[in-house]
Order: sequence, then structure tokens, then C-alpha cells
Amino acid sequence: MCGIIGAVATTPVNQLLYDGLQVLQHRGQDAAGIATADAGRFHMHKGSGLVRDVFRTRNMRNLVGNWGIGHCRYPTAGSADNAAEAQPFYVNSPFGLMLAHNGNLTNADELKQDMFLQDLRHMNTDSDSEVLLNVLAHELQVASSKYQVDAETIFKAVAGVHRRVRGAYAVVAMIAGFGLLAFRDPFGIRPLIIGRNDTPEGMEYLVASESVAIDTLGYKIMRDVAPGEAVLIDMRGNFLSRQCAERTLHAPCMFEFVYLARPDSLIDGISVYETRAKMGDFLADKLRRTMPHLQIDAVIPIPDSSRHSAMELAARLNLPYREGFVKNRYIGRTFIMPGQATRRKSVRQKLNAISQEFKGRNVLLVDDSIVRGTTSREIIMMAREAGAKKVYFASASPPVRFANV
Repeated sequence: MCGIIGAVATTPVNQLLYDGLQVLQHRGQDAAGIATADAGRFHMHKGSGLVRDVFRTRNMRNLVGNWGIGHCRYPTAGSADNAAEAQPFYVNSPFGLMLAHNGNLTNADELKQDMFLQDLRHMNTDSDSEVLLNVLAHELQVASSKYQVDAETIFKAVAGVHRRVRGAYAVVAMIAGFGLLAFRDPFGIRPLIIGRNDTPEGMEYLVASESVAIDTLGYKIMRDVAPGEAVLIDMRGNFLSRQCAERTLHAPCMFEFVYLARPDSLIDGISVYETRAKMGDFLADKLRRTMPHLQIDAVIPIPDSSRHSAMELAARLNLPYREGFVKNRYIGRTFIMPGQATRRKSVRQKLNAISQEFKGRNVLLVDDSIVRGTTSREIIMMAREAGAKKVYFASASPPVRFANV
């Protein structure tokens, strides 16, 4: 899980990309980076930490140009504390490429070996995103029969990427001398959406992981990038798209709706908020059907992502809804934090129980999901320590049936 954004505008995009990454910060807190292009040159700044900590005024001044990409990182591959794995990644041949990637490649090791032995390309990090960049660069080199890049060559290269790469990938990339490229894997596992803004100087385009970035930056939602589709926006704002995969199947990651995405986002036309509310309805029906004997005095959510499910469940079962935990908003997501000891410690720092809501009551705690169960155990202990008589624990997430490995 990461946040990616790309823009082609009529004015400098450095502030636009920075603001977009701030909105997408929930998708990754380990590192951030922005790359822009101007007069045939790329300009980049990236580093470890939150968006607000990585960029200073002097960094922003150096990010000149009217088109660019940005990334905020949650490491699913590579090292969590390696600043060299912050994105975007750059390769100078062919043409000059910058890439930012959200997803996880399942055949990265195999591709890395192929890159070294067959394509004669060297990888300098353990990041699967660098592998993806080099696959794209090689396919672009193979597809190019001349020294000048064009749309046909780029679409052919993306088709080559789809044939070689397995796993989840939503990508924004910059091709020197041409423009912005965005594409999504043939299963559409990770989200990618396009927005546009009509100005007197011409049409501007924005591509991002979630619609919330489109909305808050004042752009209008155009549509989602389809599974297997590639979108090209040149430096003059001309928009092209093509289906580049031989076979596609829309199989988005369920966890985007359960936990990863912001509730005010739309993914593939579906409201994340409405989805979580519906999960609460289903959970209420299951409780009524399988455990009608439970004596529940209050329904309490684990803030924040389970709140909408818990509210719907309480309303459907005609039970009191109470806020029993206060969240410290300056502690990052415990799911994202590397290391079990760090996660367990951070649960106590992130949540604190309001004892009045627990004392002498039978409480139903509703969480969005149970990933490892260790943080769930800590939360249950906190409820008991606050004086709860009985603690029931429920997960609003649907069962995992068709895993995207």
C-alpha cells in the first residue's frame, strides 16, 4: 500500500503534488518523494518520514515544472528504514524515466534475475518498484524502433510489462520529452483514478490513488483507470488511453474498502463510506442470526475506520452506540508500523479508554478487521481494565475468500 499522484497542469505543480500527498498520507508514512520536469530536465526530492517533514521551502523551490509525480511509501517489499528506497525511482535509458508504484510484485525476485542476466540491468535496492521501473524501461527500449518516443511505442511497452509482471501495480511514470504515463495491473488490484480541471490556458489532468485527492485539489472526477489500461497525457495536455492487457478481470483488493482508503473516497465508482456502513448491516444480521442470546449494553467502535460499521450495527440492532476510546491522532497507524513490539506499544499510546463507558457494562467492540490479532488482544485488555463486565469482539470485514497474494 502506497499513495501515488501524477499531474499535468498549465502552472507549476510542486504545491499541487505536495497537497495531494498530504491528502494521501494515510496510505504510507515511511517516506515521500516528488519529481517534476521542466525544459527537458527532471527535478526530484525524496526522503524518509511524513510529507510535511520531507519537504522544506528550499526543496519546493527546486521542484520546477508543470508536470510531475509524487509518492508516499508504506513498505511491502524492501526495507522499512532505507531512504534509498523512497520513490520516485529514476533510470536514464531509454529517454529518461521516473516511476512511482503502489502495489506488490509476486515475481520480483525472478524478474530481478532476468533483468541482470538477459536485459543487462542492475538493481540498486531491494524494492520491487525499482524492478518494475527497469522492466518498463527495457520494454520501452525493445518497442522503440527509432530514437523518438511516441504513444504507440509506450502502449506496446506497457503491454510487455503486463506479460512479464505478476502481482499488484498501479503506476504513475514520467517519460522525458513526452509526458505522464499511468497504468494499472490487469486485475485492478490497487486503485487509480483520473481527474481533470478545465482552465482558460487549457485542460489539466490529475491521476491519484484515491478520489479524495482529486476532490480536495479542486479537480473533477473523470473516471477510474480500468484494469490493464494505460493512460498517456503529453506535456501539452493531450489525453490518450488504451487497453494494453490481453486478458483482464476486475478483482480489487477488499482491504482498500475495509481499512486502507479514506471513507470519503470512491474506488471504481463505489463509496468507501457506504461499503463500511453496509458491512455493519451484514454484521448486525449475523449477530442476530447466530448469537441472539448476547446481552449487550453498548456498541463501541475501535476508532476510526470501524466507526461507520459500528454505527450501522447499533442502529440495526437498536443498541446504544457509545464512543469508548479516544484516539491520539499524532500516532501513526499501528498496522503500518514495522515490528510487533512497536505495534503493541503503539496501541496503548494511540488509544485510551473512557472508563465511564465500560464500567459494569457488557460491551461489543467493533473493529474493521483482525489482521494479526495481537492489537485486538491489547484493546480487549484495555476494555477489561476500564471495568467492562463482559467484552465481545466483532470484525466488520467480510471473510477473505479469493486472496490476492
